[in-house]
Amino acid sequence: MVLDIQGIGQFPGNTGTPWEQRVKIIGIAASLNRGSFINRLLAAAGAELPRGVAFEEWRGLDDIPPYTRGPVPAPAAALAGLVASGDAVLLTAPEHSLLPPELTYALEWMAARDGLSGKHVAVMSASARACGAMWAQAELYKRLQSAGAVVMGAELVISPACPHFDEYGRLRPAALREKVRAVIRQLCPAGILEPVFSLSP
Repeated sequence: MVLDIQGIGQFPGNTGTPWEQRVKIIGIAASLNRGSFINRLLAAAGAELPRGVAFEEWRGLDDIPPYTRGPVPAPAAALAGLVASGDAVLLTAPEHSLLPPELTYALEWMAARDGLSGKHVAVMSASARACGAMWAQAELYKRLQSAGAVVMGAELVISPACPHFDEYGRLRPAALREKVRAVIRQLCPAGILEPVFSLSP
């Protein structure tokens, strides 16, 4: 499989080919509830990254104010700076059908300053029903694309009766881990090999 790696791994001061350079992915969970499934899913996805890929979660969603013209507030500036420092963004969307207003504010702040223009963004959403997260994901895709992001991702259909995480917060089902890795592959310049914290199937 040939992946487009143009622009991936090109950090200031890095040397060597893009395949030899370090990749950084910024993780954003679109929920204010730290214990929500999508927050846990984002953290677990970080454990499925291959070696050579750095992962940093942004947890300032509840500090983002509504978008207004004028000076950029500190939380929005911090988010823009973090996203600019990364090669790509991994975003987990809500289980329900509405996006949190704070996520809308964050996207508006970044869009107003081209913070997402050309940025690769993978979206994962989860729902117990086949179409449960479809509307939120569609709205999120529309907003990201209008901000100039290169959007990719998949909806994950999750059964609430199944234990998804082990005692360390890592994904337990092998099939779910493979779905998560498939989304991550779209952000990485090389194919996924064995992740650092992989569990045996």
